[in-house]
Amino acid sequence: MEVRKYKSADIKEILQLFYDTVHSVNVKDYTQEQVDVWATGDENVEEWDQSLLSHHSYVAVENGLIVGFGDIDETGYLDRLFVHKDYQKKGIATALCNKLESLIDWDCVTVEASITAKSFFEKRNYVVVQEQQVERNGILLKNYIMQKGL
Repeated sequence: MEVRKYKSADIKEILQLFYDTVHSVNVKDYTQEQVDVWATGDENVEEWDQSLLSHHSYVAVENGLIVGFGDIDETGYLDRLFVHKDYQKKGIATALCNKLESLIDWDCVTVEASITAKSFFEKRNYVVVQEQQVERNGILLKNYIMQKGL
């Protein structure tokens, strides 16, 4: 597996991975209605691309396929971390997270972790600061603000 910088040419594959993962993996912890508003399949390609380009963004590639991606901004906010639905529990999120955490100069990393991702971050010594309900199109989704000191 190779971990490399994100490039704009990756965006369509990343958006498909995001949609498939939320609808196949996260649906175990969220209702169908919740995953439908979380990953609509109609995400704004240009907004996602600009966001990923403005952050430290990396993809994990195996046999030419993007199997994961993640990004962190300059403040230490880990914005996204997703692994392909067919490549779960193979160390991909760990490799991406290791890379992202190594890129920032802050003492602390903050993430808004889904119910699904909470245990992954706990194993990495993140602690829950606050449970919250995030609203998307009138639908509430529970997640956790978590932090880790570096």
